[in-house]
Amino acid sequence: MKATGFISLWTLVSLPCGQLANPAEHEDVVKHAIKLHRGKGAVITERKQWVLESCRKLSGLLRQKNVVLNKLKNAIRAVEKDVGLSDEEKLFQVHTFEIFQKELNESENSVFQAIHGLQRALQGDYKDVVNMKESSRQRLEALREAAIKEEMEYVELLAAEKHQVEALKNMQHQNKSLSMLDEILEDVRKAADRLEEEIEEHAFDDNKSVRGVNFEAVLRVEEDETNSKRNASKREVEDDLGLSMLIDSQNNQYILTKPRDSTIPRADHHFIKDIVTIGMLSLPCGWLCTTIGLPTMFGYIICGVLLGPSGLNSIKSIVQVETLGEFGVFFTLFLVGLEFSPERLRKVWKISLQGPCYMTVLMIAFGLLWGHLLQIRPTQSVFISTCLSLSSTPLVSRFLAGSVRGDKEGDIDYSSVLLGMLVMQDVQLGLFIAVMPTLIQAGVSTHSSIFKEILRILILIGQILFSLAAVFLLCLVIKTYLIGPYYRKLHAESKGNKEILILGITAFTFLMLTITELLDVSMELGCFLAGALISSQGHMVTEEIMCCIEPIRDFLAIIFFASIGLHVFPTFVIYELTVLLFLTLSVVIMKFVLAVLVLSLILPKTSQYIKWIVSAGLAQVSEFSFVLGSRARRAGIISREVYLLILSVTTLSLLLAPALWRAAIMKCVPRPERRSST
Repeated sequence: MKATGFISLWTLVSLPCGQLANPAEHEDVVKHAIKLHRGKGAVITERKQWVLESCRKLSGLLRQKNVVLNKLKNAIRAVEKDVGLSDEEKLFQVHTFEIFQKELNESENSVFQAIHGLQRALQGDYKDVVNMKESSRQRLEALREAAIKEEMEYVELLAAEKHQVEALKNMQHQNKSLSMLDEILEDVRKAADRLEEEIEEHAFDDNKSVRGVNFEAVLRVEEDETNSKRNASKREVEDDLGLSMLIDSQNNQYILTKPRDSTIPRADHHFIKDIVTIGMLSLPCGWLCTTIGLPTMFGYIICGVLLGPSGLNSIKSIVQVETLGEFGVFFTLFLVGLEFSPERLRKVWKISLQGPCYMTVLMIAFGLLWGHLLQIRPTQSVFISTCLSLSSTPLVSRFLAGSVRGDKEGDIDYSSVLLGMLVMQDVQLGLFIAVMPTLIQAGVSTHSSIFKEILRILILIGQILFSLAAVFLLCLVIKTYLIGPYYRKLHAESKGNKEILILGITAFTFLMLTITELLDVSMELGCFLAGALISSQGHMVTEEIMCCIEPIRDFLAIIFFASIGLHVFPTFVIYELTVLLFLTLSVVIMKFVLAVLVLSLILPKTSQYIKWIVSAGLAQVSEFSFVLGSRARRAGIISREVYLLILSVTTLSLLLAPALWRAAIMKCVPRPERRSST
């Protein structure tokens, strides 16, 4: 027992004393303590004196800690009473003091927890495996709690840093006047902060004391924690057939992707409920939009808004819903390609190639000009301009549903030109995604490496062009030798059974999707080419496949447009309505004018009238700006405020697109043809 008490006391004094010494002194203290413990190298009086001095140092540290705590309390009261400080400065200083208080208390608790752990281990039976297992489990639990506390402290430090930035910005605002752009971004930043506070769930903090939660670097919340009236053991939790929800201190929520025991069937009930809810609410929303004369897709977007973070917040598996919605894009572009035969593409390939390239170059030029005037980084200007130059292929394909017609008297059909240009923009999307890593590095590069960066971008463009050439060569081979026999065999095997036909067509679409993905070209282009290749087999084949695939496309399109609604934040739009309307109208008008200018130069004189319809179809921003914007935000190309502006402008432009399209159709399309296109 003397040895036990001595070791416990040595642990008590050595931990804080070690913090005060440098590495050399720390090593000497450890060696001296070992000699004292073994009874060598020191007499009894020296041992007692060493212990007394160490205890005196420890008690001095504890008294000093209490003095510091009292000073911190007085400092907090003084800051709160100081009328000369702004609210942001008060918040920052008080938050910093509170973090320091918590750090002192946690350090003291860690010392005494270590002492109790050592005492518990010394008093235990070293022959009892169960006792040692329990001690190990308690230490593991303590480490888990320590990890959680450390992560929470890190989050609080980030918050304190944010408060410090707020205070500095407030001081700068008082000392100098801001430019127009700075004032807009400052206002947008405040609206973004307000939006994040409204939609943040704080699930980590709200579920700490809920039954069924275990501390493991994240919180594990069982599905039946609110209804359970007993504390389930750890083994019972692991054997539960339901899925746990894991929440980290950043409020990210996770689901199980691969269980340890794969013999037990499991299902993500949250995802099932989300799809069921979207399906039920989409009907009244789509019905309402049809009644007032709007496309049903806006009803689906409204459904996503109502169920998303800015509405009822009932969608739990947002990532899974968006992933399933991507299949809606795949099948939509497949049907677009099915209606767009290679012969039709061959007639407008020059216009389809030149038009989007000229528009993108002009958009980048205007973006760099405005960026220079507003003192925006060139990398950010190039990204924003390229992002806004893209148009929505799924949206326009819905406009053109049932209106793709053959040429009349040698004129070019507007639907052919429009779809061809959209396909080229999809190719540009794949090219831009491939070049984005270089764009990120260019933002932090020095002037001496500009030549290398330009050379690297040219090499990437050459690789993409080579991949495109390989894709189209493969399509030529498939069209000439493979697609005909494949479809005839598929049709022969599927007589009386549409399941085989649907599966065969879907497998071919996914094959083309995989090929274009492996060649670093966008997957969407592969889906379009799959439809175009099958359409080369004739009108009867197109009609048969369309009847089978359209219901699947319609259901998945509902999920896709609802997933867009999940990223629409009406409160943010209301806060910044004036700025967003101005920016949206500017982008729509600029894209329309540029499209009219470019088409006036490249269209034949006999087909000049279609430039108004094609320009109206291109005068909106693609929904893929959500994807590009999120990647650019993670990479640091754009700020959070610019990201929210891009999302809002994209959404508003999509909402304005049907009105602009209908106006162009009413003006330029003859009455019989107009009826079939609307």
